[in-house]
Amino acid sequence: MQRLSLTVLLCLWACASAAQDVAVAWLKVERELPPTLSNLDPEPEDLGLAGALTALKDNETTGKFLGQNWSLTEHVAYLGDDPLAAAREALASASYLIVDAPADTLLAVADLEEAQGAIVFNSGAGDVALRDGACRANVLHTLPSTAMRTDALVQFLTRKRWDDLVMIAGGHPEDQAYATAMERSLTKFGSKLSDRKEWRFDADMRRNAAQEVPLFTQELGDYDALIIADELHDFGRYVMYNTWEPRPVIGSEGLTAEAWGPAVEQWGAAQLQSRFEDAHERGMHPRDYAAWAALRAVGEAVTRTQAADVATVRAYLLGPDFELAGFKGRPLTFRTWNGQLRQPIPLLHPRALVANAPLEGFLHQRTELDTLGLDEPETNCTAFN
Repeated sequence: MQRLSLTVLLCLWACASAAQDVAVAWLKVERELPPTLSNLDPEPEDLGLAGALTALKDNETTGKFLGQNWSLTEHVAYLGDDPLAAAREALASASYLIVDAPADTLLAVADLEEAQGAIVFNSGAGDVALRDGACRANVLHTLPSTAMRTDALVQFLTRKRWDDLVMIAGGHPEDQAYATAMERSLTKFGSKLSDRKEWRFDADMRRNAAQEVPLFTQELGDYDALIIADELHDFGRYVMYNTWEPRPVIGSEGLTAEAWGPAVEQWGAAQLQSRFEDAHERGMHPRDYAAWAALRAVGEAVTRTQAADVATVRAYLLGPDFELAGFKGRPLTFRTWNGQLRQPIPLLHPRALVANAPLEGFLHQRTELDTLGLDEPETNCTAFN
């Protein structure tokens, strides 16, 4: 977190007339996921929540000088529970609600009567529709959309001049959504797939990958890069190094585009990574980062405006003066047409940062960050008008 200058701190301290109580709630809706072939990547029980708790400490560090009292309540809707009941309970005590839930549940929460005077932060759903025709005026998105991630990868492919591309897509809805976003990104930047195959195997690839994958990929012919659409991380890990042609793998496996990863270390990120690991004994995941950004955005708005009411905070978040120091090399801001947090997207493999999108040469009349995801002319969102 970048420190405010001493002059600004003293001014804000002097201007603060009374203590401010800022209540934030965290809601996680448990998802029923299909079985996968590997259990090497278990989901942390505190996924997302750990990021919010890290941001809470950051807010408290500044808040203690400014008379701010921060609180975070935790709410979980387990499988079989009513997520709307959990949301109502959270909103009864907090006007700022960070939600990690599937898209349909997020929309149902946002449409609650109790949520109309609140700000709901989406930290768990990358669905493009949430930033498009299904947007809600009371929802801000701190998790990058799937389109932002695929745009970042296609910028890299374009710069590399890898234009003979093929894709293997899994059959789960998340895989298909990623594949759709990838094809849209390819069209956006003037490219297209040479071939696409659907992965429908239910065999145990841990034993059969060396035999099955070469035969499966031989039909794709020659190509520059293979795109994997496997958002559940089910089969993609077994495709790498088993393809018929020795070619790079990108997408959900290999070179990936995510909000955050362990290899992000520049621009002070190593300090955030270290604090997070010390507090939670694990690395920071993209949904942790999204929850951290949501609570830090509220903290920045309350500090700068010296107000904690939703109307003032929302106006500031969507206004020209808001900037969040997000350890990504440039300030993060919200798009006024759909509530998406603009942010660079790291292109990573597990051991290193390869590039940081938007890449050089991809220009925009407003900001190069708007080359990632739905730009204003592309969105059907009208809720923010």
